[in-house]
Amino acid sequence: MENNTPGPKPPEMPSQGPSTNSNDNSSHKTLAIVGYIIPILFFIPLLSEAKNNTFAKFHANQQLNLLILWAVSQVILIIPILGWIISPLLIIVGLIFMIMGVINAANGNMKPLPFIGGWQLLK
Repeated sequence: MENNTPGPKPPEMPSQGPSTNSNDNSSHKTLAIVGYIIPILFFIPLLSEAKNNTFAKFHANQQLNLLILWAVSQVILIIPILGWIISPLLIIVGLIFMIMGVINAANGNMKPLPFIGGWQLLK
């Protein structure tokens, strides 16, 4: 014989906790995504009304770090043999970081990129 009496209900999870995925951030997601695809545009959120938004500033900083990584990869390229090996690897790593940044921005997350994400260049 089965017991069909309802048991205690599990506690309900709040629909939106203290995560970074708020409505305010959703208006800045497009700027963040475009900034990862074209990192030279990292300064756009800093010049727009998004300059006081922590989400936009965080992703602008990540985009600047990515831009510096790609600039370093191009400078290293002028070194014969060693640069010709290291530079393409840095470009591939930069592409992977770019995809990770786009995914984080699209999901409303403020996760730093591996290795280069901890550099706080914009205040």
